[in-house]
Amino acid sequence: MLNEFKDFIAKGNVMDMAVGIIIGAAFTAIVASLVADLINPFIGLFMGGIDFTNMYVVLAGDVAAGTSLEAAREAGAAVFAYGSFIMAIINFLIIAFVVFMLVRNVNKIKDAAAKKEEAAEEAPAGPSELDILMEIRDSLAK
Repeated sequence: MLNEFKDFIAKGNVMDMAVGIIIGAAFTAIVASLVADLINPFIGLFMGGIDFTNMYVVLAGDVAAGTSLEAAREAGAAVFAYGSFIMAIINFLIIAFVVFMLVRNVNKIKDAAAKKEEAAEEAPAGPSELDILMEIRDSLAK
């Protein structure tokens, strides 16, 4: 069983997956900061200063109007935090778009490299040295 585990770990796909997960975690932190620190303030500005994260409905408990979501949760109230869900959807759409653009550009680079490789393979090599020597021999023989 230990040898099978070593074979599994040594396969290239597993290592690629591990690198992908690590890069993905770092990328997620960058995109989360992009969304929270740069994009969400503009969304709030265009929506008239609305902060989605503090939008909720109290299902049970006493919470004063205008209390933040965090304070309502600390007070022990059962809240339906639909604003957090809206922000999660917005974050997902932004992250999905960024990943789409990244994959799209990587695919373009791969396609360009493949076309270059195909063009290099398809280019006629021209006559070889042996072909030229045979032509000279045939010309001299006439």
